[in-house]
Amino acid sequence: MAERAQERAPNPNERLVQVFGSEQESETMVVKGLLDSAGIENDLTSTEAQQDILPGVGGTIILVREEDAERAQALIAEFRASAAETEASGLNEEPQSGM
Repeated sequence: MAERAQERAPNPNERLVQVFGSEQESETMVVKGLLDSAGIENDLTSTEAQQDILPGVGGTIILVREEDAERAQALIAEFRASAAETEASGLNEEPQSGM
């Protein structure tokens, strides 16, 4: 297993591609977990600007290897569609009163 980890260890000379970004770190962490569970190596990077110079500017981005970008973007799109569908169906339900 250690050999496999070394095989897939990021090479600093590899081309990395941004597949996701958000000002909400919690949202980025959910997507990172999605990619991790799919076996896609990724790097979470902060884009925070110096707060004394640019307060409130920044966020986090996720980078993946160029060869994994298409698969990662498809997973993220599928996740977003599923989340939107779940949210829409929840909005259409009648509130339950029973108490």
